[in-house]
Amino acid sequence: MQLNSLKYKSYFLGLLIVFFIAFLINISLGSEAIPFKQVFAALSNGELKQETWRYIILSYRIPKAIAAILAGVGLSVSGLLMQTLFRNPLAGPYVLGISSGSSLGVAVLVLGASFLGIENSVFSNSSWTIIIAASLGALLVLFSVIMVAKRLQNTMAILIVGLMFGSLTSAIVSILAYFSSAEQLQQFIFWSFGSIGNLSRNELGVLSFFIMLSFILIVFVLKDMNSLLLGENYAISLGVSIPKTRFIIILATSLLAGSITAFVGPIAFIGLAVPHISRILFKSSRQQLIILASLLIGAIVMLISDTIAQLPTSAYTLPINAVTTLFGAPIVIFLLLKSKKISI
Repeated sequence: MQLNSLKYKSYFLGLLIVFFIAFLINISLGSEAIPFKQVFAALSNGELKQETWRYIILSYRIPKAIAAILAGVGLSVSGLLMQTLFRNPLAGPYVLGISSGSSLGVAVLVLGASFLGIENSVFSNSSWTIIIAASLGALLVLFSVIMVAKRLQNTMAILIVGLMFGSLTSAIVSILAYFSSAEQLQQFIFWSFGSIGNLSRNELGVLSFFIMLSFILIVFVLKDMNSLLLGENYAISLGVSIPKTRFIIILATSLLAGSITAFVGPIAFIGLAVPHISRILFKSSRQQLIILASLLIGAIVMLISDTIAQLPTSAYTLPINAVTTLFGAPIVIFLLLKSKKISI
């Protein structure tokens, strides 16, 4: 046990080192590369060769890196929660249709004008209106899933209902897209690509609040999650209240996935794959351990993906949603081939 403890401590120390390196690389690279020494000087209020570098680092790159960390942390943990609740390795943070609900809210705002015969949407130009629209769409699906969950005793049935809500909202979005103008359709597609570089400090503060609130909820079900891995009947025999635990997990996941999607758009891969990477690396089913590992690995993967998306020294930026999958999927395939098995 002591050996395992030392092994885990070394793993976490290694992940922390990789995290800080990924963070520094992320804020030093971009359309204009800034030397590491100048990055440290900017962070310590030292003298810089170019004062514009201080503004770039403090006002743009650090908020963007924080947004990447929040998104990586939130999506990774929400994916782990869904995989634990449904005991399904293919479950992710968006399996309940929360992302589709956010897309529906944005589609109604951005694309609904053409459907109603209005030339331009006067509300779709503000970032806050898009965030509010996405949040309302996510809340609509959340309340629908919670109402259904109260009537259903079978957890797998809730999974199917969540998938059906996702399909239903996607169909409505498709209809709105069909009647929208090219300009409005382009605006919606750009939102669906995901973006972590446009958040203000106030928006980061609101996103951080929802993520902290979700983690407070997770603390109440942390012990019960280990029991759920062995089945609901076993968990009940240990005194676990399945309806209460299920409700808290669904609420925490919805807050995480819904708030992140509302602020940065839908981001694929992270919530599905990072929990598996954590289990493969740590070879443990203890949820407390896997949650901590997912926190760090999710943040690292998002920081690296954002660095790649910036196409360093180039003026172009790739969609973060595409980069997370292109970068992460080969890693998961390699780890699965190496471990030759997958488990929850």
